[in-house]
Amino acid sequence: MAVTRKRVAREPLSRQRIELAALDLIESEGLDDFSTRKLAAALDCEAMSIYHYFPSRQHLMDALIDRVLERVPPPAADTPPIVALRQSAIDFRKVALQRPNFQRYLAFHRLNTPGGIRFIGQILDTVARLGADVETTARLFRVIGYYLTGATLDETSGYAKGYSAAEPVSDELVVTNFPVVVAVNPFFKREHHEKTFLLGLEILLDGVRKTAAQSRRGRATQVRPRRAARRPQA
Repeated sequence: MAVTRKRVAREPLSRQRIELAALDLIESEGLDDFSTRKLAAALDCEAMSIYHYFPSRQHLMDALIDRVLERVPPPAADTPPIVALRQSAIDFRKVALQRPNFQRYLAFHRLNTPGGIRFIGQILDTVARLGADVETTARLFRVIGYYLTGATLDETSGYAKGYSAAEPVSDELVVTNFPVVVAVNPFFKREHHEKTFLLGLEILLDGVRKTAAQSRRGRATQVRPRRAARRPQA
């Protein structure tokens, strides 16, 4: 009896399929080893088929920025600013941990893609609702960015995966001469990262709240009309 072999239909290409495959490949192969050629092989297609959707590798990488950042949803309009900033920060960290290899690219991108501008505007609008002046709003936005970028880079590709000395200091010497280093070391482990991140976030947001309040008070003082001086009575 002849055996009929059915050919499994290949899933058609689409922007979404290409983008998701690219993100998965970056996580499995690493950012430095990612290429359109390897992506085409993973998709079982020709590289030129990918260029039909994305004119260049850079266009594809820009699309990946937007796809990742859409996982950080904008807060509801009636969400208090500090609550909204807290949730956006937590969501951003969650996305970074899901795509640690891609985070190295995201962290240094100028975010001038449509999704990047939306994300920047989302955070800036939230900070602006605290009522600070424009300069203070800009500085608070930058401070929040410093914290999120530094924290996520450290967790995804930082200290634990960083460079090491050619001849590291021996454990015996550290135990003898630096007991505090030994004492705190357990709390640097991965299982403590989230608690540390949330602690730092609360300290940061408390400072953001206080700084914005000081700015509001300063603006109120500047616009308060002065009382007219009383004319001396004759």
